Amino acid sequence: QVQLVESGGGLVQAGGSLRLSCAPSGRTFSTYAMGWFRQAPGKEREFVAAINWNGYSTSYADSVKGRFTISRDNAKNTLYLQMNSLKPEDTAVYYCSSRRFIGIATIPSEYAYWGPGTQVTVSS
Repeated sequence: QVQLVESGGGLVQAGGSLRLSCAPSGRTFSTYAMGWFRQAPGKEREFVAAINWNGYSTSYADSVKGRFTISRDNAKNTLYLQMNSLKPEDTAVYYCSSRRFIGIATIPSEYAYWGPGTQVTVSS
């Protein structure tokens, strides 16, 4: 059974930084593309960033481009999201997700597995 567990969320002031981590278990991490999504109260889940199986290809939502960086360490079986210059509008529950394929996707329905989410709150 595949399980994804996020960590690293919390409360930070605007302009600050956080690094989220995701540690999948139950499957070969290095074989599949991964992504980060977020969902704010009253809003739909939205794409944040994605990375292909070997880390050589990434994609970002326009709202986070230049501020967030997605990366993966296949040797450590861990996915990361470095978030800098955080804004109050970045406040949301952040979800780690995994595809069944090696290539990037930007819509939630393309992802087969999801973590429970971690709360990120940015105060103004």
